[in-house]
Amino acid sequence: MDEIRTSQQADPRRWLILVVLCLSTLVLVIDNMVLTVAIPPLAEDLGASAQDIQWIIDSYILVFAGLLLTSGSLSDRFGRRRVMVIGLALFGAASLLGTLAGSPGQLILARVLMGVGGALVMPSTLSILITVFDEAERPRAVAAWGSVSMLGVVGGPLLGGWLISAFWWGAVFLVNIPVAALAIIAALALMPESKGPWRKADPLGMVLSVAGMTALVWTITELPKDGLERTSTQVTLALAVLALTGFAVWETRTAHPMVPLALFRNRVFTGSSLSLVLLTFANGGLLLVLTQYLQFVLGHTPTQTGLAFTPLAVAALAFNGIGAALPAKTGTRIMVVLGLLLIAAGSAVLTGLSSGGGWGPLTAAMVLIGAGAGLVMPAATSALMGAVPAEHAGVGSAVNDTVQQAGAALGVAVLGAVLSSTYTSEMPEDAPAAARHAVSEALVEAARTGDEGLAAASREAFTSAMSATFQVGVCGVLGAALLALCLLRSRKAETAAKEAAKEAAKPNAEEAAAERTAAGPAVLTQDQFAPVAGP
Repeated sequence: MDEIRTSQQADPRRWLILVVLCLSTLVLVIDNMVLTVAIPPLAEDLGASAQDIQWIIDSYILVFAGLLLTSGSLSDRFGRRRVMVIGLALFGAASLLGTLAGSPGQLILARVLMGVGGALVMPSTLSILITVFDEAERPRAVAAWGSVSMLGVVGGPLLGGWLISAFWWGAVFLVNIPVAALAIIAALALMPESKGPWRKADPLGMVLSVAGMTALVWTITELPKDGLERTSTQVTLALAVLALTGFAVWETRTAHPMVPLALFRNRVFTGSSLSLVLLTFANGGLLLVLTQYLQFVLGHTPTQTGLAFTPLAVAALAFNGIGAALPAKTGTRIMVVLGLLLIAAGSAVLTGLSSGGGWGPLTAAMVLIGAGAGLVMPAATSALMGAVPAEHAGVGSAVNDTVQQAGAALGVAVLGAVLSSTYTSEMPEDAPAAARHAVSEALVEAARTGDEGLAAASREAFTSAMSATFQVGVCGVLGAALLALCLLRSRKAETAAKEAAKEAAKPNAEEAAAERTAAGPAVLTQDQFAPVAGP
């Protein structure tokens, strides 16, 4: 392992490899964000119904979330670069299909294929990152990787708005193709291949994980609409519980588990995972709620709405470097807890927004949340992935992506339910039924009838509902901070653990030779990280 780390540090290509990983991640994030502004024109052009639109959005999420664990295991088994390149190629081809779609059904098929490609790409990017960068440089690399994701979240709607106004809705998919092609070429030219030791396939684990995660995300998405009254929701919930329970039991008994559940015995891995779950839960509804507030209550255009999130992105980018550098001096626990408290403070500010509010409180909240996210994400992600053995880098990355995906989906569902129910209860009882269901419907009805009182009441009701929603978000973030405080190690404990690991990694020469002979080919060989010979 020492030889591997030395060659990693000497590899001059590692920062170029990071650029490739960031490009691969950026194309996924931007695609999801630009779709939010493309829905109205594509729905009109394709004649898509409300149900079609739901499937256009949800089909990607379901496939992506369901395949993450399986794709992480496949990347460890068959090669992380190989799986990432296949995913990028599939994502680019599916984007072309989406561009040429002439019906809602064709676009839904394209989104399903894009979800498969995205699921192959995402775990591979982070697993390659932790195998290319050593412990000293990894936080900086994770911070850069996270910054690109944040740029995609904020810049996606702006790019989408410009593409639609300058060209047509298909351009939001077309832009993926050259980015994916560039990432593939760069990956093949620059990136070393890495994989875990050979393990027997776990087809039953793959089937159970795909079925369980897909059913879980579907249930979370559908739950706010009619609760558990719908038979279909009851069936998917039962399927999720049975499949995921069966998966957990099987993975503890099989000799070749797809996901080593023993990872969760590591308190750093568990603490980081649970903190990120609650963080993504709280932030999962942030864009959903604030986007509606900015457009329906304050009357901003999609482009203006995207610009309103700029302070969050700038603060996150500025504090990402701090979140990557300071844990070495302060310890991961202090950094994660401090960042989560900043996010909680920003969310608390959002609870006080009014229907006629100015930019001051909103900007302050954005800066606090961005700064907190900049501190938390690189520190928590680096700690989580640092607790994963190199041979399980792919599946460890997939677990990280999966818990965050589930947390975000749960956040959107739960916070969306709080928003919807509170809005309905705050609306006048004599308001039209559609107006009491959603602020968008209320504003349409008010515009049709000229009822300014209905429009004002709906804006006030939405603002009150938004306040209640962010109060729940604050509780979620504070819960994450408490978990981080209890489960993550202090700086002194981190230092002691690292020293113990270094001592344990120094067997005598005879033991090391015997281990190498018994183990066969190394997980990551010296040649895999050595620079390519040439002029």
